Amino acid sequence: MARGRLLSILGVALPLLLIQPHAVDAGEGEQTQADADIEIDYDHYTLDNGLEVILHRDTTAPLVTVNIWYHVGSGDEVVGKSGFAHLFEHMMFQGAKHIGEDVHFDILREIGGTDVNGTTNADRTNYFETVPSHEIETALWLESDRMGYMLDLLNEDSLANQIDVVRNERRQRYDNVAYGKERFAVAAALYPEGHPYRYMTIGKHEDLESASLEDVRAFFQKWYVPSNATLVVAGDIEIDDAKALVDKWFGSFPKLPAPQHKPVPAPEFSEDVSVEIEDDFARLPRVHWVWHSPAMLGQGDFALDVVSGALGAEGWGRLTRRLVDEEQIAQSVWVYQAGSGFSGAFHVTVTMTSSESPEEQANKRAAVERAIDEEVAKLIADGPTPAEVARHVIQTESGFVWGLESLGSRTNQLQFFNHYTGDPGYADDYLARVRALEPEGVRSVAERYLSKPKAKIFTKPKASDPSAGAAEQKESK
Repeated sequence: MARGRLLSILGVALPLLLIQPHAVDAGEGEQTQADADIEIDYDHYTLDNGLEVILHRDTTAPLVTVNIWYHVGSGDEVVGKSGFAHLFEHMMFQGAKHIGEDVHFDILREIGGTDVNGTTNADRTNYFETVPSHEIETALWLESDRMGYMLDLLNEDSLANQIDVVRNERRQRYDNVAYGKERFAVAAALYPEGHPYRYMTIGKHEDLESASLEDVRAFFQKWYVPSNATLVVAGDIEIDDAKALVDKWFGSFPKLPAPQHKPVPAPEFSEDVSVEIEDDFARLPRVHWVWHSPAMLGQGDFALDVVSGALGAEGWGRLTRRLVDEEQIAQSVWVYQAGSGFSGAFHVTVTMTSSESPEEQANKRAAVERAIDEEVAKLIADGPTPAEVARHVIQTESGFVWGLESLGSRTNQLQFFNHYTGDPGYADDYLARVRALEPEGVRSVAERYLSKPKAKIFTKPKASDPSAGAAEQKESK
């Protein structure tokens, strides 16, 4: 068992910023030890069956958060079975042997549970709930029964129901929304057939339709084992009592082999890939350029976050000022670095203003693409200014500090660092690496990744009449 502290800083008098701390970059300046004014104690140990456990005590409110990460996501899927990780997230709420069928939310609602949900991404699937502290055992029982006895209640009807739910979710969030086609086009341009990132977490309709009970059982038996999960219990607890409860509800599960995660590297582009699509729901044209980039917490990841701010930050980003404020040919600019477990992608997305004619649209598109080329080239040549780096560091630190305020976010941060580094107390290293960012290091990373070939996606509205497009969208719903 290891006991540690999740370190942060205090006293940054800035507004709350919705920045999820994620990627940081090593080798971009001398790292310094972060000064720590907040200490968040935690206990970290592993049961005999391989289940990792992290306990954090916070008695400021009579609440307990139970948060479990299964270390499986869409990045672990294989050809023909896309969307399974997300489908299984839905299946886990259908019930288990001792809970009963489709009553998970009802039980938590009756005891005053809040913040109840599950999510899936390329790297992990998580489940969480916050309950009154005297109901801690109910929450642990629910997660234990799902881990140990979910298959006992699995049947064709529940599977068919959740397949329909997930396919409808895809229609609502991907297929029948503006720029939904663009998301699929970006993934298809970046990743070849067979790469797990090609189909995104939602998966393909045909793969979901063909999912069988045998597929679901096999997925559960491989990935939903104690040795592939981390349980965090945080809040108004006594550490020794919590340990006893965790052992009571999870300690008797057998030790099964931990599944192997097979890394799949991103491909190398030999030249730019250009794709043009028509979108029934988009009202404005959009230029979307994407480069392959570092994995989450990999070398270069956080330096590209600096680049994203220098280019696209609202109010001061170079592309935002140029295209939105000065030339006024763009409605918005969105630039971001998105790292995942195997690799990442650096995005520049510019939504253009409306055009009176195809010729005007073509001229605006050319101007937008010229601006992206020129501003990226300037960053590669000169790097960001010291002021741009300092601004990013301050925003990241303040966002990190305020992000630790709520119990649920703090719990998820412990999980996040543990998943990607094996150390739930990685925050001190994280902050040191953030503070070590400096212009030349950022410039070097920008040159390393953004001078390479990229995917260029252009979305244009299919319907020229806005009222016709609105009618189409209404009908699709």
